[in-house]
Amino acid sequence: MKVVATDSAPKAIGPYSQAVVANGMIFVSGQIPIDPATGNLVDGPIADQTKQVMSNLAAILESAGADFSKVVKTTVYLKDMGDFAEMNEVYGNHFPENKPARATVQVAKLPRDVSVEIDCIAVL
Repeated sequence: MKVVATDSAPKAIGPYSQAVVANGMIFVSGQIPIDPATGNLVDGPIADQTKQVMSNLAAILESAGADFSKVVKTTVYLKDMGDFAEMNEVYGNHFPENKPARATVQVAKLPRDVSVEIDCIAVL
């Protein structure tokens, strides 16, 4: 098992790793819309928040030696399922060909009261 850590994505805000590589798989922890350069939350429309989340995921995947083409599964957590279409448009731009399996759920509350969190599993 190998822990993945990069300064190009937000530091973990609890007792967990940004990602872990095990048996040729990368397990990326849920990312929320935190700008790693400032440590501030990206506020505003769900599209802007989703862009930041996807940027954070991309940085972690790159640090582990992969990219979105290697992602096999994601889970999207939304505070409001009414944001699905906007989130989905931004999300879909990152998977033009190799579309991973996905679950999307509405949750009561997310860390730091954000509107979206996404995690993923990828192969090396």
